[in-house]
Amino acid sequence: MTTTDIDRLHSQLSKLEDMFPGYVSEIVEGSIVMNPVRPFHGKTITRLWTEVERQLPRPWALVTDVAFVFDDANEFCPDLAVIPAEAEAENRTEYSPDLIELVAEVVSPSSIRRDYEIKPRWYASRGIANYLVLDPLKGHCVTMWNPGPDGYRGQDTLPYGTEIVVDSPLGKLALDTARFPVDPKAPAQG
Repeated sequence: MTTTDIDRLHSQLSKLEDMFPGYVSEIVEGSIVMNPVRPFHGKTITRLWTEVERQLPRPWALVTDVAFVFDDANEFCPDLAVIPAEAEAENRTEYSPDLIELVAEVVSPSSIRRDYEIKPRWYASRGIANYLVLDPLKGHCVTMWNPGPDGYRGQDTLPYGTEIVVDSPLGKLALDTARFPVDPKAPAQG
């Protein structure tokens, strides 16, 4: 992609976000992807934010739904990312993914493949130490760690209702998943 193509994609993305409130937009594999935001999605992010924020060391901060440009065809807006507080204080609309220490995505029916397959490869390839996938459709959290060029080498799947301890460079983060919502109408996933 050329710089003109990138600028055009960013321009289209900006227009779409204005035209479709209630949708989150990203650029994934060169395509603009829009997902409707559902109450369980937002509730999960809010509860995770609360759990993580109270345990973060001072030089770190949380951001949500801001762009992290990985390459010309991939610009992700994580549901939650931990970056240096100094960078967060700049209040920008986009940041380098190299700033991310921990990232989390909340699965929606249309984001399953992206959250479980595409994003882990990209996040790991940039050395992001920990990736959490919170899944209100299945009622579990997947923790990934030990990033490598082809993905994460460590992974655990834990049901909601348990305390999850993420051993990260930020310290041990204890997450109580008992209050994370589970969608009773979620279609069965294989």
